[in-house]
Amino acid sequence: MSFSLSRENYAFDDPCRKTTATSSCSECDDSSSCNHKTRPSSHSDVDMSRPFFNPAEFWTGLIVCIILIAVVTYTAYVLGLSWNILLSTWPEYRHHCRKPYPEIGGRAMGPTCKLLVSICIDVTQFGISVVYLLLASKNIQNMIIAFSSGGNLSFCILVLIVAACLLPLCFLKSPQDFWWAVVIAMMTTSAAVILIITGSIIDWDSCAPKAQLPPFKLTNLFLSMGTLLFSVGGHSAFPTIQHDMKQPKEFTKSVILAFTIMAFMYIPVCIMGYLVYGDSLRDSIIPSIQTVWIQQAINILITIHCILTLTIVFNPLMQEVEDLFHVPQKFGIKRVLVRTGIMIAVVFVAESVPTFGPLLDLVGGSTLTLTSVILPCLFYIYLNAYKRKEEITGKPGTGPASWRDVLQYNERPTLIVCIVIIIIGLIGGGCATFSAIVELTSTQFAVPCYVSVFQKRGNLTTAQTNCCGPYQNITFDGGHCSTPNLGFYS
Repeated sequence: MSFSLSRENYAFDDPCRKTTATSSCSECDDSSSCNHKTRPSSHSDVDMSRPFFNPAEFWTGLIVCIILIAVVTYTAYVLGLSWNILLSTWPEYRHHCRKPYPEIGGRAMGPTCKLLVSICIDVTQFGISVVYLLLASKNIQNMIIAFSSGGNLSFCILVLIVAACLLPLCFLKSPQDFWWAVVIAMMTTSAAVILIITGSIIDWDSCAPKAQLPPFKLTNLFLSMGTLLFSVGGHSAFPTIQHDMKQPKEFTKSVILAFTIMAFMYIPVCIMGYLVYGDSLRDSIIPSIQTVWIQQAINILITIHCILTLTIVFNPLMQEVEDLFHVPQKFGIKRVLVRTGIMIAVVFVAESVPTFGPLLDLVGGSTLTLTSVILPCLFYIYLNAYKRKEEITGKPGTGPASWRDVLQYNERPTLIVCIVIIIIGLIGGGCATFSAIVELTSTQFAVPCYVSVFQKRGNLTTAQTNCCGPYQNITFDGGHCSTPNLGFYS
């Protein structure tokens, strides 16, 4: 899970905190929150020699994680059912379709909805592409530092190199042309998860006793929801993948299996990162691993995963733009120009905002919530009502189902579950987006790459130190990590 912490949230900032349970709290005044004057025994059972642990935040975060994975599993399932309804109702979708998700929205709620879905997917896939490009480049930079005895290659240059190497793969027509990328990405992720858990177990004795955990804060919870949804919300590409399957009707079975495996991979990583490293975690757990060879092996695996996944998440966006410019479906110069232009746009944003954490939270809380939580349920209850109405009345539909049809022709349990998920998505996504925007206003971003080339660079500050996360110059003082500079260069 992701925690965005500020100094005022740390328990060790309390001036009353001493190293023993018998401290006099002489620094407290009458207005202090330290209420031992009214309750003399309130500190008597507190072992101040041990790090602060807040079980409330741990269990709350774990429960939210499990619920969110269950929700996106269900929404992926009904999204697959929705595409199957299109395949069984309108014959034109049995041929190649460049925009299956928007077509689902259009058949469910009309042409305006189709346009809105297209825009939402484009923004989502674009944001995901930027984050994956930044993450892959960052991991490669960390590997260069680790294996070259302090050598370094500019992060900004690495973004260009990774994009250039990735571009030829982006010219492939659709996911059916690079199914092997999905298989390799799954294998690398599984291996990386095993190594992360192994490295965390090795670090337990040295890091867990020093880990500091903050009090529960609602904004952190919503930010973590956006981050987690970013990890499991690949729904924008699901209809495209399902469309290219030999047996699209089997997609729903694949979804259940895939998200079950994902839960068994993600939840242990969340638990170990929380318990072992605490608030020293930053945007990624990888630099917090203290065994260097394990850390760099994870770096390599996750980098491969990011590069291969980029080919998948790019594709729906590229097919959307190609449809807009009427690019032929056969390979040609127009496809090369359009997809190269999209890659250039992604690179420009990556070079402009080379800090992916806040961007990840914002995309996860806004457009990803729509495409992965709200819209699948909304479209399914409309399409299911349309299909059942046709079957019951024996008359072909003339347009999208009405809200009255939705209430009349959907089974009650399905309708209740979908409406509850939509309400949760609206509330949670709105709060997560607001929290991410607030976080963006207070985040110290690195200077854009096309500006930093004119500035003098210091030593790179990306290396693991003690148990304090991915930055050099981090000191471990009084049981917590002090981070003087969170930029790429000091």
